[in-house]
Amino acid sequence: MKTRAVVVTEPGQLEMREFPLPEIGDEDGILKLELVGVCGSDPGIFKGKSARGARPYPIILGHEMVGRVFKMGQAAQKRHGVKEGDRVIIEYAFGCGKCRPCLEGRYTLCQNFYTYGSMISCAEPPHLFGAYADYLYIHPRAMVHRVGEELSAEAAVLICAVLGNGVRWLRQIGGVSIGQAVAIVGPGQQGLAGVAVAKEAGAGPIMVVGLERDAPRLEMAKRFGADVVINADRQDPVEAVSRATGGDMAGLVMDVTGHPQGARLALELAGLGATVILPGIYGAGVEVPLALDKVVFKEIALKGVFSHDFPAVEPAIRMAASGKYPLEDLVTHRLPLEEALHALKLVGGEVPGETVMKVLLDPSL
Repeated sequence: MKTRAVVVTEPGQLEMREFPLPEIGDEDGILKLELVGVCGSDPGIFKGKSARGARPYPIILGHEMVGRVFKMGQAAQKRHGVKEGDRVIIEYAFGCGKCRPCLEGRYTLCQNFYTYGSMISCAEPPHLFGAYADYLYIHPRAMVHRVGEELSAEAAVLICAVLGNGVRWLRQIGGVSIGQAVAIVGPGQQGLAGVAVAKEAGAGPIMVVGLERDAPRLEMAKRFGADVVINADRQDPVEAVSRATGGDMAGLVMDVTGHPQGARLALELAGLGATVILPGIYGAGVEVPLALDKVVFKEIALKGVFSHDFPAVEPAIRMAASGKYPLEDLVTHRLPLEEALHALKLVGGEVPGETVMKVLLDPSL
């Protein structure tokens, strides 16, 4: 039996290929994919962008996924608490299990880059380490979470690398708390997930900064729980946040723009003793000048954050299952695997006139 997969053969080049489904043993498995999210990082991976070493092309893209267990060894089923046919999601990273970060439990920072859809070549068996495909290989160390039938596939595919990121970044690392003023720079899918997490934690006011072109996203931010939305093309974000907080500014700020100006603005919006969360990938070699005197005199804590992990995904599943947040409404485009290049262009902002929030690939189309 074979599977289709969208392969990046070299930076900027896509090709549909067929691969045999791997034989599995007691500890691994195969996932039949239902939906695949096109992450904001995927266009950069496609073009060769990397801050963690050279991409080992050819690679299969895709690390946001939901599907059903097609085959799985008995030991793996017992370990994950799943059976064949169950709907599951799988985390981006699983780690080699041998390097120092893995041994410390920080498998998202694995020195050998054991992650789906980005840093494992498909040249050698078992090939299927990316989700732009019909099937995915479930590595023995893969982090598998059962989501059941109560969640739609559209909501489930947003958990690991969107909502799970928000839980880890704002709550588990940023420590967002009841009554804390939160400012989020960038109203994309990660910014909206951050709004939901801040709302869930009881923070307020929750403020989101975007641009004129982000008007639909700013409206969506209100639906996710934002108290104040700020169009930076029409008003000064610093003045708006000051007004909303009585001059105190934000106690927690997150920049998810991936643009140097977003990082600079984050420091402007931070109050005394604030925490600034920086998950944006600004690009290898890109210098981001910051007014670090503000960090000193305000005693601001700068925290870099990367990806999600098991302790973040489990509460993210419960948040999604609560139905309080309109996750499915984030989906603006649903395309077949054959249109992966168009999907990447949409997410990369290369298609004029399109309002893009979440683009999904559907192998069944």
